[in-house]
Amino acid sequence: MQPYFMPYLGYFSLIKNTDKFILFDTVQFIRHGWIERNRILKPNGGWQYFQVPIIKENGRETVIKNVRINNSENWKSKILAQLQHYKKKAPYYKVVIELLSDVFNSDYSDIVSLNKVSLERICKYLGIDREIIVFSEMCLDIAPVTAPDEWALNICKAMGEVDEYWNPIGGLSFFDKSKYHNAGINIYFQEMVLTPYRQLGNEFESGMSIIDVMMFNSPESINEMLDNFKLL
Repeated sequence: MQPYFMPYLGYFSLIKNTDKFILFDTVQFIRHGWIERNRILKPNGGWQYFQVPIIKENGRETVIKNVRINNSENWKSKILAQLQHYKKKAPYYKVVIELLSDVFNSDYSDIVSLNKVSLERICKYLGIDREIIVFSEMCLDIAPVTAPDEWALNICKAMGEVDEYWNPIGGLSFFDKSKYHNAGINIYFQEMVLTPYRQLGNEFESGMSIIDVMMFNSPESINEMLDNFKLL
């Protein structure tokens, strides 16, 4: 998976329920996706983005691993301020803010480093014991890729002893299953069943950042949510 910033439940479900999780960081960075931002609740209903500012010099050909954070902006304090409205109604507000403050205590120059640390820290809080690997640091020699659905395939083949690959349900429309089956790899698509939980008293907003989920749910409850999916 590409290294997302504080992603939604389905991302963490993949981390929890697979044996090896790799942050794929050597493809083109697409601005305004999930790599530098995600969604939390607004104070009076609906949702809003919270995000990490990116240096604008990152051009169209910039790959994810080279995306730099604009640390001239006080983005850490801004994100924490955006979460203040959770304080009155979210039972786990204090522990979540402490977790984020712990993450933000370190300095980050690039988005991959920030997202990796964030994922690791949240996994530790949730009791998920999984190593998160950065693809560009693996020095893995893979076969040339001729289509987008071959990146994962060629990585699996180069690693060896891989018999399954899991992808979010969105990949069902463009992955060619036959390529994987011919290589002796079973490919599955994970469809999350997102269970509503009590938020700020307004209409339930589905698919929010894991930050929103942690605000209102215990680690035990979240782990039950992470295991609530179908494999297609």
